[in-house]
Amino acid sequence: MAALPPPVPPTAVGIDLGGTKIAAALVGADGTISSRASLPTPAAAGPEAVLDAIAELAAPLLAAAAAAGAPALGVGIGAAGVIDPATARVLSATDHLPGWAGTDLRAGLGARLEIHPSAVHAVNDVHAHALGEGWLGAAAGASSVLLAAFGTGIGGSLLLEGVPLFGARQVGGHLGHVPSVEAAGLRCPCGGTGHLEAIASGPSLHALYLRSGGDPEVPDARAVFDRAAAGDRLALSAIDTAATAAGRALGGLANALDPASVIVSGGLADAGDSWWAPLRAAFAAELIGPLASLIPQPAALGADAALAGAASLLLAPAASTHLPASKEPTPCC
Repeated sequence: MAALPPPVPPTAVGIDLGGTKIAAALVGADGTISSRASLPTPAAAGPEAVLDAIAELAAPLLAAAAAAGAPALGVGIGAAGVIDPATARVLSATDHLPGWAGTDLRAGLGARLEIHPSAVHAVNDVHAHALGEGWLGAAAGASSVLLAAFGTGIGGSLLLEGVPLFGARQVGGHLGHVPSVEAAGLRCPCGGTGHLEAIASGPSLHALYLRSGGDPEVPDARAVFDRAAAGDRLALSAIDTAATAAGRALGGLANALDPASVIVSGGLADAGDSWWAPLRAAFAAELIGPLASLIPQPAALGADAALAGAASLLLAPAASTHLPASKEPTPCC
């Protein structure tokens, strides 16, 4: 009798859904990412149009997996907003995606892709980033991971043995809304005052530069960093204040949580030493003795982290333990 061919490792489609762009890729069981595609997010057209765009990206990837004989277990999504991972329903969202709150990703994509709804899983996009870094990236193998993302906003995730801590109301990881001394009296986008996001996000750093007397022609945080590289004293001061606030908050969280690894991602994490040096110094100054060797590290996977992390909801057993799934997952398509 002829020997049977070896089984083909499963795949899954990973989706990274943001307010401006939707990225998709086919992800293998070993984390290999292939067949990338992307579309602008049709946010202004409403949630049905966004679901249509996700399906437009995912359908050919599922078909490609089937044609290659690699069984696709389904579609994993890292989505903007507060997501219920057990139902893949959007619980709340910002104005970047109008009408997004209440969207049922599982039902909407199951119908559009003609797959069983249980083959669609979703988490918040920052949780997806953390899952990717914990599976394949800078925190691979770590028993616990604190990830903080500093960009237009500030988000985060705590992984325990590969599983995100979502919290009782699914809002775990909102690190931008911890108190910050540097943000005292400053209005946060959430409506509160004195939160970390009011001083340490990209837009808040830019606003601080302008409040300090900086050149009003400087349009955004990226340009503030350009000015700092050219020696602009006010730009350097604004960066130092924002990064110190970030490091101090992360150090306090590390004291409370004792993570094995602290990972920093987001647009500001690419800004260079003028941001990293004060962040690490403030972080170290906050730590209690037993944590003295802990040093924040940059994320390693870039934009691929969310794609891999979203797909890991189906491919990596630890990441999916919070989801209602059978012990023996079967291909969806």
